[in-house]
Amino acid sequence: MTDQREVVIVRWPGQGPFVEAGLAELLASYHLRTEAEKGEAVADVEGLPDRYRAEILDPGTVFADAVVLVALSGDTAVGCLVVTAPIGGRSEVKRLWTDPAFRSQGIASGLVSAALAHSAESGVSTVRLSVWKWRAGAIALYERLGFTVAESWDERDQLVCMERAV
Repeated sequence: MTDQREVVIVRWPGQGPFVEAGLAELLASYHLRTEAEKGEAVADVEGLPDRYRAEILDPGTVFADAVVLVALSGDTAVGCLVVTAPIGGRSEVKRLWTDPAFRSQGIASGLVSAALAHSAESGVSTVRLSVWKWRAGAIALYERLGFTVAESWDERDQLVCMERAV
């Protein structure tokens, strides 16, 4: 018998204040971990670059034109992903993050699949993303879901750009 709760994916906002608080925690974890992996560790959210801190403190403004998907286990936000508004037939997936305590349960796959479905419904022909090259698990996930490495559109060192048709 398992004690795992069903995980559902919802669009934010509109799901209640607990989802916004959970989203903020997930985004904070994502950015703090990423900065540490880049060798630029900071102690807390206040030490993050302004653009990242803004996502955590005011996601409604920063992601106003995007779709934010949140994976919920009961009332607990356990994963998130942002899909940008389409430009030229393409959308971009950003900020895929699963709470480490909830990994290996298919949450990230579910979020990406939901993002692809949303993109298809929006008439998008291509979804793209960028991922740090040291995140081998994420790259493997994206490859399993049909993404392939693409020519870089981002000049940051150690960033892998990927895309797939919808």
